[in-house]
Amino acid sequence: MKLYSYFRSSAAYRVRIALNLKGLPYDIVPVHLLKHGGEQLSQMYRTLNSDGLVPTLVEEDAAGGQAVLTQSLAILEYLEEVQPAPALLPATALDRAFVRSIALAIACDIHPINNLRVLRYLVHELKVDENAKNTWYRHWCESGLAALETTLARDGRSGKFCFGDTPTFADCCLVPQIFNAQRLKCDLEAMPTLLRIYQNCQELDAFIQAAPQSQPDAEA
Repeated sequence: MKLYSYFRSSAAYRVRIALNLKGLPYDIVPVHLLKHGGEQLSQMYRTLNSDGLVPTLVEEDAAGGQAVLTQSLAILEYLEEVQPAPALLPATALDRAFVRSIALAIACDIHPINNLRVLRYLVHELKVDENAKNTWYRHWCESGLAALETTLARDGRSGKFCFGDTPTFADCCLVPQIFNAQRLKCDLEAMPTLLRIYQNCQELDAFIQAAPQSQPDAEA
C-alpha cells in the first residue's frame, strides 16, 4: 500500500496510526501542502484524488490494478473490514456507534473549519490577519474539544483510551487533533480526560511511529 501523506496533516496522521495499529506495511508518498502552491492541487495528484486533499491510500493487486481510497474515516472503515484484528471498533453496535460519534465529532465538526484551505481562505480572500486567523482556530478547536471532554468524562466508558483500554477509531482521530491544538497553543488546561488519553497513546509504538516528527517529510 502507498499512503499519500503530509507529515502535519491531521487526516493523514489518523490513517498512519490505524495502519500501524493494524500492523499493515505501507510506503509514504509525501505530498507537501505548502510548497509549489500546494502539491495536493497539482494535476498529477488530482488524477488520484479529485478533491485535492490528503490522505489518499492506494492499494495494488497482484494483477497490477489499483484501488484508490480517499477520506480518512472511510479508509479507517476499509482497514477495519479487510484486517479485522486487532479491532479498532468495539464488539457491540451501541459501543461502535459511541466510538464513531467521537471520531466524527473531531473529523466532521472540529477539523474541517480549521483545515488549511479554510485558514488560507480567511487570509487570502477575507484579508484576515495572522492573529485573527489563529484566534479563529483556537476558538473552534477549544470549544469542540471542551464538548468532547464533557462527553468522555460523563459517559464513563473511557479507560486508558477513549473507549476502554484499547485504541479505537476515536483515539486515531483524537491524537492528531490534540497535537495540532498544542502546536497552535490552544488552552487545554480544562481537558484532563483528553490529555490523559493523549499521553497514554504516546506510549504506544503505533502512535509514536505515526507522529509528524517521525515522518520522512518532517520539517523542523
